[in-house]
Amino acid sequence: MHILHLDSAITADASVSRQLTADIMAKLTAQGTPTVTYRDLNEGVPAIDTTWFQAVRVGTDSPTPEQQDRIATSDALLAEVQAADVIVIGLPVYNFAIPAQLKNWLDQIARAGVTFRYTADGPEGLLTGKRAIIAYTAAGTPMGSDLDYASGYLRHMLGFMGITDVTFVPADGLAFDREAGMARAQAVLDQIAA
Repeated sequence: MHILHLDSAITADASVSRQLTADIMAKLTAQGTPTVTYRDLNEGVPAIDTTWFQAVRVGTDSPTPEQQDRIATSDALLAEVQAADVIVIGLPVYNFAIPAQLKNWLDQIARAGVTFRYTADGPEGLLTGKRAIIAYTAAGTPMGSDLDYASGYLRHMLGFMGITDVTFVPADGLAFDREAGMARAQAVLDQIAA
């Protein structure tokens, strides 16, 4: 088994999502020694831009050094996802949505003809056979509520690329009742099997 472990919280050691992804990883690795690739998205994932679009989406026979850099970054992020059987994602909710660095990661890997394609029957995800486990944390945004623009978006994007086996480990409402929020997460964590 190959696991891609992604953290995106900006709060360092105070991060509940980082704590939960570590707990998920401990659960997944307790039964064996999988290959693990770790990426802290908070260390920087470049946003897509015109140079990226021209290099990665349009393509060119003789890319400039700047374009080569964009291609290499996107290809490296994509290769990590393609190699993974399981993707563990830390999803702290900021301002009702996903962190910018997680959005940048999604933009880097959502590549037509590589992770999805358009068919006569509509879009088809190409990253099938993978599992995602997402540590959802929020101070005041209940998961699945009308204010939650994070979990549905992330589930949609993963599904659009073919990853439909998605489990959320929700620790929400932490600002109101931290103990109850952590208990909700623990209840789901206890059911996760490697």
